[in-house]
Amino acid sequence: MDDHELLRLHVAGNPDAFGYLVRRHRDRMWAVAIRTLGEPEEAADALQEAFISAFRRADSFRGDAKVTTWLHRIVVNACLDRIRRRQVRAADPLPEDEDRAAELAGPAEDDPAEVRERRLDVLNALKQINSDQRSALVLVDMEGYSIEEAAAILGCAPGTVKSRCARGRARLLPLLRHWQTTRSGSEAPDVPAKTAAEAVGTE
Repeated sequence: MDDHELLRLHVAGNPDAFGYLVRRHRDRMWAVAIRTLGEPEEAADALQEAFISAFRRADSFRGDAKVTTWLHRIVVNACLDRIRRRQVRAADPLPEDEDRAAELAGPAEDDPAEVRERRLDVLNALKQINSDQRSALVLVDMEGYSIEEAAAILGCAPGTVKSRCARGRARLLPLLRHWQTTRSGSEAPDVPAKTAAEAVGTE
C-alpha cells in the first residue's frame, strides 16, 4: 500500500496503518531531526512529538502533496519549536552522527581520525547558523530535496529557500575554511560559497 492509502486507513480507524507509515519513513525523519537539532535526546523528543502530532492530525491531510512532504513539515516544525524554546549551550557535546554530509566529501583513504574531526566541525558549524538557514541546508544539501520540495516542506516560497541556502552556505564557508587546504598543507585557492554546501551535503 502506498502512503496515501495507509494514512486513509489510519483515519478510518485501522489500528496498524500509522505504525506501518512510521516504520517506513522513521529513518529519514530521524536524519532530519538529528541534523537540525544536533543533539540525540532533543531529536528523539522532537521526533516523538512530531509523530504524535501527525497521528492526531491525520484527518487534516488534504492529499494534495506527498505524505512524506506532510510528515517532513511536521518534523521540521517540531525541531524549530525546540530550537526557539531551548537556551543555546555552546559547551554541549556534539553527537557522533554518521552521515554522508559530514564527511566533507573527503576521499575514502582519509585518516579516520581526520574524517571524524571534520564531521564534528561540520556539525558544530551547523549549530552556529540560524534555524531557518539550517533547516533549508539540511533538506536541500544533506537530504537531497529539490528547492521546490524543500519549499513545500518549509511552507515558504522557493526563492526563500534559495536565499536561506545561499546565506547559510556563506555563513558556513568561513567556519570550515581551515579544511580547504591541500594535502601538503598549503592554502587552497579561494572557493565560492557553494563549497560550504558541498562540505555539508554532497559526495
